[in-house]
Amino acid sequence: MQKNFIEELQWRGMVHDMMPGVEKQLAKEMSSAYVGIDPTADSLHIGHLVGVMMLKHFQDAGHKPIVLLGGATGMIGDPSGKSQERNLLDEPTLRHNEASIKAQIKNFLDFDAKEDNSAELVNNYDWMKDFSFLGFIRDVGKHITVNYMMAKDSVKKRLSAESSEGMSFTEFTYQLVQGYDFLYLYREKNCKLQMGGSDQWGNITTGTEMIRKMDQGEAFAVTCPLIKKADGTKFGKTESGNIWLDPKKTSPYKFYQFWLNASDEDMSNFIRIFSTKGKEEIEALEKEHNEAPHLRVLQKALAEELTVRVHSQEALDMALKASSILFGKSTTEELQSIDEDTLLSVFEGVPQVSISKSDLDKTENITDFLSELTQEVIFPSKGEARKMIKGGGVSINKEKVMDANAPVEISLLQGKYILVQRGKKNYYLVTVA
Repeated sequence: MQKNFIEELQWRGMVHDMMPGVEKQLAKEMSSAYVGIDPTADSLHIGHLVGVMMLKHFQDAGHKPIVLLGGATGMIGDPSGKSQERNLLDEPTLRHNEASIKAQIKNFLDFDAKEDNSAELVNNYDWMKDFSFLGFIRDVGKHITVNYMMAKDSVKKRLSAESSEGMSFTEFTYQLVQGYDFLYLYREKNCKLQMGGSDQWGNITTGTEMIRKMDQGEAFAVTCPLIKKADGTKFGKTESGNIWLDPKKTSPYKFYQFWLNASDEDMSNFIRIFSTKGKEEIEALEKEHNEAPHLRVLQKALAEELTVRVHSQEALDMALKASSILFGKSTTEELQSIDEDTLLSVFEGVPQVSISKSDLDKTENITDFLSELTQEVIFPSKGEARKMIKGGGVSINKEKVMDANAPVEISLLQGKYILVQRGKKNYYLVTVA
């Protein structure tokens, strides 16, 4: 039995606004819906996943999801929720971004379904590029009044007295371009529903208005709430920036850690939005979590599910190994088994020092290595190094150093790194060049 799409979104807390008639339309026939993504980077970040998850639930309910990449709208910039205009991108960059994003979305949507509800990806640049300026303002612009456009919140905010930026004509026309996208997909793909964040309501309803006026048709809108964290900070951002799906921009380890470190206050919301687990399973996990919050049951469940979906099982295994290296008891073998990117990701921010291979080979004992050779970054003196070794407080590559006068016989991690641990929490990464 197919899921009821709207009921699914409602229990997950993913409905903010909905036009009357949506449920009737979905009950009548297999329907198509789209979510727009501006391809301003060659990777999605986790903020994009809310719209992608809406499409996933839509496909799971037997309907057809369409991902619209805004190649044309990406060249303009959406004013919604922004105080400044964005940089405009050229076509080769947009095409590269499009290919990268499609590869990521394939982890969520089925583009090869044998059924009629196979996912589809389109780019509005493909139908907007042939429009002349005169053609667009004659054939599209005349159907929507300036009064209607000025009434939109996104426009009002940018034209208000509080905004020093104002708004260019280019951004002012954004809603016409997005509205035309909906009209085009309505005509060419029989698409009757557009979905997005609650800040997109004005742009989406411009599309439904265009369809009503120009084609005497009926189309619908569903928006989800914008995600807010309990502490008021922006979702999906860390001190180092966005959490990306591209492993080169955000390592699988860091991706896993982001979800693992989410607060208990946010997790009930996050797991409903980003997990495909059903209601009963999520409620059982919440019960288990509430009985022993320190075990972080919800965080682990979501971190593991998303790391596998976005990256792979192997990436999750690597992230779990990396976590145990930093926070638990691990072995030299485990340290050797993680790749260089993960190693650097785990120890990002710890003190680092570079030494030459020839100097390392000439060093007489471990004490000299821990003090003089490493430029006194780890220990300021040989005496201090000897004292801590004697007290059992020094490990190299996760093996405890027992003898201060032992020769330097160290197996390099990934052929060029040495990990020194001083006490329980102080790590140092030595690069041997």
